[in-house]
Amino acid sequence: MRIVRYAVDGVRHYGELEAGDSAITRFKGDPYTGLTPTGHVDEVGDVAFLSPLDRPRIFGFAYNYAAHVDETDREIPDVPVCFMKPSTAVIGPGDAIVYPADGELIHFEGELVVVIGKKARHVKPAETQDYILGYTCGNDVSDRVVQRKESAYGTLLIGKGQDTFAPLGPVIATGLDPARLALTTRVNGTVVQSASTADLLLAVPDLVSYLSRHLTLLPGDVIMTGTPSGVGPIRPGDEVEVEIDGIGVLRNPVVAESR
Repeated sequence: MRIVRYAVDGVRHYGELEAGDSAITRFKGDPYTGLTPTGHVDEVGDVAFLSPLDRPRIFGFAYNYAAHVDETDREIPDVPVCFMKPSTAVIGPGDAIVYPADGELIHFEGELVVVIGKKARHVKPAETQDYILGYTCGNDVSDRVVQRKESAYGTLLIGKGQDTFAPLGPVIATGLDPARLALTTRVNGTVVQSASTADLLLAVPDLVSYLSRHLTLLPGDVIMTGTPSGVGPIRPGDEVEVEIDGIGVLRNPVVAESR
C-alpha cells in the first residue's frame, strides 16, 4: 500500500496511490487509528501532494554507513549518534528547500525514513516490524558550517533543523522489507549517491529498538536512518531527487531565501 496525504480545494485527505500513479482512492480516518475507503477517487492532476506526515517528531542517526563515515574522516562511532529535527523542518514532495540567506555550505543527504505506526517502548529488534507503519524517502538537509560549529560544543540543532531542512515523501509505503532497498540521490539529474540499505551499520530493527529502549516512540514519529557516501552541496536553482525502491521519488527544488 502507498499512502499519500494530499489536498483538494484546500481540504486535506489521506488516500492510496493506485497503480499507474494516475488516481488516488480517498480514505477517511488516519493511518494510525484506521483508514476506511470513502468510495471517492481523486485524479492525481487535481490534487496537491503534501508531506505524508503532519509535523512529526523527527529522529536522525548520523554515521550509519561505513562509506559515509570514511568520507567525513571519522571513526565508526562506539554508540549510535542521534539527533532530532524540529517538526517545522518538514516539507513535502515538490516543496522548495530554502537556501538560507547567510548559508555558506548546504548539503543534501538522501535517506530511508521509518514511519512509526503505534506506541513503542522497550521493543526487541525481532518485534519492531509490528510497530512500523511503513517507509518513505527523506533528505536530511544540513548547513555544514553551522553544524560543525555546533558539534564542537556537543549540540546539533540549527545546522540540521532549519525550516525546510526535512523533505519527506512522496508516499508511506507499507509492507516493504527495508533490508536491501536501493537508494539513489540525484542533483539536477546527475546521480550523486547510489547505495543499498543492506550497507546500514545499524539496520532498521536495531534503530527502532535502540530508540525505544530509551524513550517512547509515538505513532507518526519518523526515523531518518542515515545517509550513504556521496553527500555534497546544493545551490539555489538546483533540483534534488531521492529515490528508493518500492517508495518512489522525492523531488524538491532549491530556492534562495527572500527577506
